[in-house]
Amino acid sequence: MPKEIIYVYAIWNVIVFLIYGLDKLKAKMDAFRIPEKTLITIAAVFGGVGAWAGMRIFRHKTRTTKFTVGVPLLALLNLAVIFVLMLTFEKNGIIM
Repeated sequence: MPKEIIYVYAIWNVIVFLIYGLDKLKAKMDAFRIPEKTLITIAAVFGGVGAWAGMRIFRHKTRTTKFTVGVPLLALLNLAVIFVLMLTFEKNGIIM
């Protein structure tokens, strides 16, 4: 898999992590929140690892089942897809 894809994946997950932190800050300040649908969507679109880390570090959305179960599953799914892509690129001789 080209290194650029790995870099984009890592940067995207840092951004998702920060978004979860921002939403936790907004919750503490009783400010306008980021919709749950948005938080789940960005986790599903290859941001599962960042979302899971944000939940753990910021202790955010840890009482909501769709987050406590869904986000770790999305993170695993994201990683599985990345793994399959890596194997596919390697099999086809595309250099990482």
